Amino acid sequence: MPHVNRRSVRTAWRAARLRAVAAAAAPFLLTIVPARANAQRGGRFPGGGGSFLNGALGCPNPPFRNLAYDGRFTFARLIYAGGPGNCYYRGEPSWAHGFGYTNPTAEQNLMRLTAQLSLLHGHLDGSEALEIEDPLLFKFPVAYLVEAGYLQLTDRQVKVLHDYLLKGGFIIVDDSRDDFRGSGGWANLAMQFGRILPGLEPIDVPITHPIFHSFFDVPSFNVIHQYYDRGPPIFRGIFQDNDPRKRLLVMIDFNTDISNYWEFSAMGFRPVSESNQAFELGVNYLIYALTH
Repeated sequence: MPHVNRRSVRTAWRAARLRAVAAAAAPFLLTIVPARANAQRGGRFPGGGGSFLNGALGCPNPPFRNLAYDGRFTFARLIYAGGPGNCYYRGEPSWAHGFGYTNPTAEQNLMRLTAQLSLLHGHLDGSEALEIEDPLLFKFPVAYLVEAGYLQLTDRQVKVLHDYLLKGGFIIVDDSRDDFRGSGGWANLAMQFGRILPGLEPIDVPITHPIFHSFFDVPSFNVIHQYYDRGPPIFRGIFQDNDPRKRLLVMIDFNTDISNYWEFSAMGFRPVSESNQAFELGVNYLIYALTH
């Protein structure tokens, strides 16, 4: 009798069910209720280096509470020290862009929609914002990093992110642009990740890659543009051995700001079709990360 890999069978079965649910629910993609402020969420306050460094640059972190960790999937956002110019938007530090003032609106909208469409029923009542050196990071399989053009890392943080990725973690990098507002943009992002993963370089991800078909079918790159600035969206990734056929460790949205679409999806600022596309990408990223 041939050997049956039960784990592979379970993974394939779950993926098939997720695709079936998506096909049935896709017409109702934007029926989610926008996230509301909840000042009483329990858990830990973030603290330490990121808070101090952002504050030292005149850009204090927004007040919020994290959820108490209980093993359920939780959207995890990385707090980091931003370089000069990182406070340009709403007075928030760059790590908090899309966070929604004092409420994690972007991620809560994404998680609510994901729960409606799939078998991934993570926390809908909040999210996690944690500093890179927080040991709790290793309990979260997916981490989100925004505005990485402003990213500044200590040697210790570089080591933590290196270990996190090689132990199976997956990082989504959103809203990356080239030389944006004097931040050095893409050059800084590439340099920082070159420290994290020496020898590996961001390369363009082909439309045929499974991440664009893990849940929704994304047929082409003619999808959402930068929320405020025009220009074609580009998707880049960091792969094991620089080989697109191997494991994708980091997914990078270049000139594509999908978290702004998540945050403002109920406001009518942009066409519904664009918000739909942003949610499709977000759901794909989560499902891909959890099934690969």
